[in-house]
Amino acid sequence: MSIQLNHTIVAARDKETSAKFLSGVLGVPVGPRFGPFVPVEMSNGVTLDFIDTGGEPITAQHYAFLVSENEFDAIFGRIREAGMAYYADPHHAQPQQINHRDGGRGVYFDDPNGHNLEILTRPYGSGPP
Repeated sequence: MSIQLNHTIVAARDKETSAKFLSGVLGVPVGPRFGPFVPVEMSNGVTLDFIDTGGEPITAQHYAFLVSENEFDAIFGRIREAGMAYYADPHHAQPQQINHRDGGRGVYFDDPNGHNLEILTRPYGSGPP
């Protein structure tokens, strides 16, 4: 068996709200609860398992999602329609812009817990087509 990432746990103030946020932006379903987790499954089988922190501070993490050009258009449309802030860079120094690294498109935005989310159409370092 090859080694694959199966899931990661995402800290949240409200796991249901956070899972629904990600689900709504990416256009993927929220899975059934599993123990204390609310999973959101990606098309490659990896799940982001949201869990409540019980009031403990949340350390912001970065989650990047490789998407097709059509998926980028749809997701970016939902981001803009919701009036969310977005950035061309992970440090949020280029507001209301997207990037074109490696001949693709990318954009960063925050989830309700301060996690830095990213959608990109080409893996970084892959160069222009």
